[in-house]
Amino acid sequence: MKAIGSKITKGINHGAIIKCADNTGAKLLRVFAVKGYKGRKKRQIKAGVGDIVYCSVKKGTPRMRQEKPMAVIIRQRKEIRRPDGTRIKFEDNAAVLINDRNEPRGSEIKGPVAKEVVKRFSSIGKIAKIVV
Repeated sequence: MKAIGSKITKGINHGAIIKCADNTGAKLLRVFAVKGYKGRKKRQIKAGVGDIVYCSVKKGTPRMRQEKPMAVIIRQRKEIRRPDGTRIKFEDNAAVLINDRNEPRGSEIKGPVAKEVVKRFSSIGKIAKIVV
């Protein structure tokens, strides 16, 4: 897992409902924690593109609904500023489920993936169809 060079504005709050963009059986995820988040007292927990989050499955297959998997944020609506000055934003907030070794659990990803995520998690870039 590498560091990200861009200025990632954290656009996903604690408790946010986001799409699951892979084919694991989960449809909607609810974020309840961010791995490695260091914050201030009484400040709301937030996540951005490339962050690992812990989530609960709100909609999906009955087996998936019992799990509390880890996921990587691959898209967010809040715009991201890149080092060359360009800004990019997506239509929705989405994540991909990962295992303990930070490899995707699914075999395909629906929709585009941010370039910052592919730099950090190369295994997600291998199964992504579109990298923006």
